[in-house]
Formats: sequence, structure tokens, C-alpha cells
Amino acid sequence: MLPKVKARYPEMPVLVVDDGSQDQTEAIAQAQQVAVVSHPFNLGYGAAIQTGYKYALEKQCHYVVQMDADGQHEVEDVALLVQPVKQGFCDLALGSRFLNNASYRPAWPRRVGIRFFRGITKLITGQPITDPTSGFQAMNRRVLQIFTGRHFPDDYPDADVLVMLNFYGISIQEIPVRMYASTTRSMHHGWWRPFFYMAKMCFSLLITCSLKGHFRRRRSSV
Repeated sequence: MLPKVKARYPEMPVLVVDDGSQDQTEAIAQAQQVAVVSHPFNLGYGAAIQTGYKYALEKQCHYVVQMDADGQHEVEDVALLVQPVKQGFCDLALGSRFLNNASYRPAWPRRVGIRFFRGITKLITGQPITDPTSGFQAMNRRVLQIFTGRHFPDDYPDADVLVMLNFYGISIQEIPVRMYASTTRSMHHGWWRPFFYMAKMCFSLLITCSLKGHFRRRRSSV
């Protein structure tokens, strides 16, 4: 994926976060001459992407695009996400595999989870989000400042962080993008994992909702 990103967006700095992997991720990224930050051991998905956010904030980046490295996300669609953020139409552009693509059907356990949290997110925020588990996002510095804070979850930052952003007054816009089935073992692999994920996400949403007043009071600080 790195050669495609560099070829399509040569002016865009690229960061790879290696979350304590046992393969050659760090060496491969360095061979492509991109920045790499490596964890000494696996800290979890949320901790990994927060490391990337902190790096971007430290480097004074104004806009950041988050992509998974497993081939799910279409490199060509990066520009679609960046454009509304740069033009000030939203603070966070969220790539959706379902907008304008009614034929996309993930495995049934994941489909149940997506539909469940789609409903929960709309119930809490009033905003319909078709793909609350999407990891394909573009954001500005306001969002970066929130995502580098202590309330960002270490494991599964999905519907809970969208709710948190809503409490902060952050504007979110969904953009239709292309997504493909992952070619690697995911954190949802195994029939029981989606249900474990749902339980943890429900607990995280309860905590997020309990902090609603705190987040709203801090709106002016971001």
C-alpha cells in the first residue's frame, strides 16, 4: 500500500505506526522512506492510532488522514475525504462503505454490530451515521487535539469517539468511499469477537455519555 500512497500523493508526509508487530513492518516502512513510530509491544488499536495523532500534532500538521494498512481502504479516495475538511465544511470526514453502495454486505456478526451502533449513535447524537466503525477518516487540528486527550479509548475507538466528538460540538460528515475485505486477521476474527466488541463498546458509550457535561464545557478549548 505504501508505494501506492507515495505515488498518488508525493507531497503528503506519511507515518506508519507499528504496534509491536512480529513481522517486518518497521523495516518495510523504512525501506519506503516514510516515518515510522514503533511500540515495544502491542498496546491495542486505539493506542496505536493515538500515537499517530500525537505525532501529527507535534509536527504541526493541519490535516490528517487515517488509513488501515491491510488493504481495506482505497488510496484514490483519500482526496475525497480531505477536500471537505480543508474547505471547512466539517471537522471530521468519515469514509462510509454503505453510502451509495447498498450491495456491500459484511459478515453477519459484524453487520449486526454496525446496525446496532448505527442506531445507538443516532439515538444519542441525533445524527445518522451509516458506518460508525469506519477507520478511514480525515480530520483537522480541532479533532487531533481531542483525540490526543486522556479520554480517547485504548482499544476500540469507533461509535464512542463519534459520540464524544458530538458532545464537543465537532461537525462530522460522511463521505462515500470504496472499501474491500481485509486480507489479514482482524480484531473481530472469530464468531465470538464481534459480541465481545459490542459489550465493550456499550460500556465505553456509557462512560462517554456520563462525561457529556465535561466535554460540552470544554468546547471552547478546542
